[in-house]
Amino acid sequence: MTRIISTAFTGLGPGEGFIEVEGGRVWYRIVGSGDATPLLLLHGGPGAPSYYLNPLEKVSEDRPVIFYDQLGAGRSDRPTDSALWSVDRFVRELAQVRDALDLDEVHILGHSWGSMLAVEYMLTNPHGVESLILASPALSVRRWADDAERLLADLPASVQEAIASHEGAGTTDSAEYQEATMEYYRRYLSRSDPWSPDLEATFQNFNAEIYGLMWGPSEFTATGLLKDYEREDVLSDLALPILFTAGRHDEATPETAAHFHSLAPNSQIAIFENSAHMTMLDEPDEYVAAIRAFLNELEQSQ
Repeated sequence: MTRIISTAFTGLGPGEGFIEVEGGRVWYRIVGSGDATPLLLLHGGPGAPSYYLNPLEKVSEDRPVIFYDQLGAGRSDRPTDSALWSVDRFVRELAQVRDALDLDEVHILGHSWGSMLAVEYMLTNPHGVESLILASPALSVRRWADDAERLLADLPASVQEAIASHEGAGTTDSAEYQEATMEYYRRYLSRSDPWSPDLEATFQNFNAEIYGLMWGPSEFTATGLLKDYEREDVLSDLALPILFTAGRHDEATPETAAHFHSLAPNSQIAIFENSAHMTMLDEPDEYVAAIRAFLNELEQSQ
């Protein structure tokens, strides 16, 4: 049974607390209390908590915005049972969060891995989802890997050699490999300099075990449970409104986002010229404005 263990919760007003889900408790926070349909946020990773999504608090000028850290990440419980780290269980967790908060109608924003989670959830035919925002989407690992290969080729030769050497030797936990990946991340993850405190907090509270099991050793190398993930074929069946977003310098490249957009019949796309993967951190004002415009225009047309 799903239930709320709340510290400051009354209806769908501002507050935070915990929700019991399959495997443990997940932390949630609600900001805003407007009358418009709530927006539920699905963070990336897997295992990267929601701190980096904090700029989206400004969307709450129109509606409640719900943040939650998926099980194992950030402020949520960190169980040690690796059997919990499956796509299906995260989908059930999302349904349990929505049920606990009585989100009868909802918009869903999924970023990166969160876009996978959002699409998988839609395949369960849930009621009351009014739109999706698929931010820097990762809906085809084959395309992701092809894009990563091209992006890696633009890095200095010494960085490419370090990455190839350590991945070949299985020493991806080495300091040299981690330093090499940071060169990739500074170009294609977030172009802010210095990085936002919200992004630093995300890394500090990151669950590398979940990430490694489900994805792999780095953003550009998928070896985990998601390595064969392909869902672009279902986009033509999603009739609800969808907004695809990506940064011009995104590891989820704007070309791939445009391809997904071409497959979804009721979709729009927004590209942010000065952003990498963390569009909401690199161009927060522009990103929030685009999200608000999409949701408000949709609701005004209903």
